[in-house]
Amino acid sequence: MTLTPAKLNTFTIFKLPSAFLCGVRTKYIDGTKCVVTVKHRWINQNPFNSMFWAVQGMAAEFSTGALMIAKIKDSGKRVSMLVTSNTATFSKKATGRITFTCNDGHLIDKALKKTNETGEGQTVQMKSIGINEAGVEVSTFVFEWSIKFKG
Repeated sequence: MTLTPAKLNTFTIFKLPSAFLCGVRTKYIDGTKCVVTVKHRWINQNPFNSMFWAVQGMAAEFSTGALMIAKIKDSGKRVSMLVTSNTATFSKKATGRITFTCNDGHLIDKALKKTNETGEGQTVQMKSIGINEAGVEVSTFVFEWSIKFKG
């Protein structure tokens, strides 16, 4: 079963309701890239009239996590996944629609191959860049994912 934006958005309703209520939506996913958007609204604002950093983090993490979920499903194996660390930088106020893009699907392929060959868990650092409607970068998130095959 191929993951589609519609399936991922339905997933958020039931499994990540905070993200859904804040407006996090998947717009595109394939084997290498995932695009997630979120719009600055009353429910996800901070006192400075821009998007709360944690809402940006939800959208950014989902762009990396959705790729991870898709790759694990495609592998046909039982794999555990966990965010073990993250860093973020903020370069501009996040207002309007922010689009987070992760292009790191190839890194997951390498890690899954290596963990399959060695039986050892692997970590993958995946970047998601948020840009506003003018094409200006507002934030960058890096998530370190740990993956390991389940017994």
